[in-house]
Amino acid sequence: MAKTSNYSAESITVLEGLEPVRKRPGMYIGTTGPDGLHHLVWEIFDNSRDEAMGGFASDIEVALLPGNRVRVGDNGRGIPVDIHKQTKVSALETIMTTLHAGGKFGGEGYKVSGGLHGVGGSVVNALSVYCRAEVHRDGGVYAQEYSKGKKKGAVKKIGSSKENGTIITFQPDPEIFPDTNFSFDKISSHLRQQAYLVKGLRITVIDARQEEKLDGEKVFWLRDLELDVPRTSFYFEGGLVSLVRFENEHAKPIHRNIFYVEKKANGNEYETVEVSLQYVDDISSRILPFANNIYTSEGGTHITGFKTALTRSLNTYARKNNLVSEKEDNFTGDDVLEGLTAVVSVKLQEIQFEGQTKSKLGSVEAQSMVTTVFGDAFSVFLEENPDDARSIIQKVVLALKARKAAKAAKDSVLRKGALEGMTLPGKLADCQSRSAEESELFIVEGDSAGGTAKMGRDRRIQAILPLRGKILNIERARLDRMLASEQIKNLVVALGTAIGDTFDITKLRYHKIIIATDADVDGAHIRTLLLTLLYRFFRPLIDAGHVYIAQPPLYKIKKGKEVFYVYSDEEKRQIATDNSDIQRYKGLGEMNSDELWETTMDPKARILKQVNIEDAREADRIFDVLMGSDVPSRKSFIQSNAKKATIDI
Repeated sequence: MAKTSNYSAESITVLEGLEPVRKRPGMYIGTTGPDGLHHLVWEIFDNSRDEAMGGFASDIEVALLPGNRVRVGDNGRGIPVDIHKQTKVSALETIMTTLHAGGKFGGEGYKVSGGLHGVGGSVVNALSVYCRAEVHRDGGVYAQEYSKGKKKGAVKKIGSSKENGTIITFQPDPEIFPDTNFSFDKISSHLRQQAYLVKGLRITVIDARQEEKLDGEKVFWLRDLELDVPRTSFYFEGGLVSLVRFENEHAKPIHRNIFYVEKKANGNEYETVEVSLQYVDDISSRILPFANNIYTSEGGTHITGFKTALTRSLNTYARKNNLVSEKEDNFTGDDVLEGLTAVVSVKLQEIQFEGQTKSKLGSVEAQSMVTTVFGDAFSVFLEENPDDARSIIQKVVLALKARKAAKAAKDSVLRKGALEGMTLPGKLADCQSRSAEESELFIVEGDSAGGTAKMGRDRRIQAILPLRGKILNIERARLDRMLASEQIKNLVVALGTAIGDTFDITKLRYHKIIIATDADVDGAHIRTLLLTLLYRFFRPLIDAGHVYIAQPPLYKIKKGKEVFYVYSDEEKRQIATDNSDIQRYKGLGEMNSDELWETTMDPKARILKQVNIEDAREADRIFDVLMGSDVPSRKSFIQSNAKKATIDI
């Protein structure tokens, strides 16, 4: 049983009230879309995870329940239930109904934590139509229920227990969240990552949404019930090394030993730097940054320190061991990142994030901590592993040469392109408007579809760029080889943003970039190639919501004098109930200009799908599998997902 003597109501500090959360939820969880919905799970999980980081918990269970409820349980100390001196009510009620109340602002509650804002439980409570806290500690079971942030009754002792820990169950408020359906895969992926970061922690994820009669209040662990439901458990002794190995499972390492260091910083036992890395045969990089086990997707000061030390260490080693000529330029930050997979994790007592969603670390001291600890350890690694060091330097030298070649190719393209006031690509039929906000670029497949689109378009705002066949697969192509492709060169010039280190989204000539390919296998392949190009080299366009996929109809159905354009086989079955006249469109080129305008190009009638990236890391992995050189992994992926595909025979 966990020790609870130093963790009482006196550990809880109250800063302010709760009321603003429901009025402005975006301020606390970023968005009320799918990311914000899942952020509720992360907030409650982080509190349990912090118990494990402090050495008070070894088990966490996250379960999806019927009615879009989520249950998070841990075997930590259990939230204090005694009366809080300042609020005059139970500490449990204080934590769950008061913003900025928690055990992370001082005293003996936590030495290191991720949920430093102390808003997790209260924010989730405020945004839930139902919430229940159940605490097992000191031999008793205590519970309290809430709705929309307000208690439904006092904290009550409801029984006895041999367990210690906390169970929070909540149901998101549909008035706040348009979609309250949780993704088991998204939750599992996030929690797998967390299991790598806390040694000795077991995390179990259970999808019990189909168990209609499930009563989550009868047992401490749902895994003890005999449920035939999807579940998975994560427990990794290898820590960050295991995470790097997992990230590189579809890549070819260029050196044998995976680098790893974990060391206390500044002589403080509660402040540590932990880094693991390995280079692979790839041209992209993956850096996974964490601060107090929070995934900081936008990086921050710890990543600045890491990049500085990495660049300095490799330059110093290369010069010292004569692995580059005296005339050769120093490696830049971009050179040393190519092909790198790294995990950088820091733990701080006093931590500062930029924003409540904690996507960027702002603590200034983290930069010098990582620069010193990682820089010293990586320099030793290079000296002690000369074969690995030589392979890494050779990889970086190749990146440096490729960067110079790419710069020359890019400069050549841009000198000849529209950015220098020259003519646009000959294949491009530009629009008349010079307002990017209203202008659209249709990227179409082939000259036939291009000709039809040019005739059917609204010339004022719609531009057409036809592509000839399949473009180059750029997943493993460097910029100089890319820009040798006439198709890609035309697209770069048409967009107007430039590419690489001179990319400038403010110069984008069209705020809607619409991929319009045929509704067949070849069209899907071309669409994938284009999305790969945009994801790898024009990612900000996707992030800003400028990329779309057109949805041309599959069928044209005539019933008497009526004409229906149909976009799916299910819709066709609903409309074509008798021997209607059905025309199957195999490609955009089969339509006349009026049909193409009415179905695919008219802003008032068309269907466009906006491309977004819900999970950039998973998208990155899928692009690697589908477009990379690991054939066995691609075959396995196709076999595993074949039943999900709709095949047109």
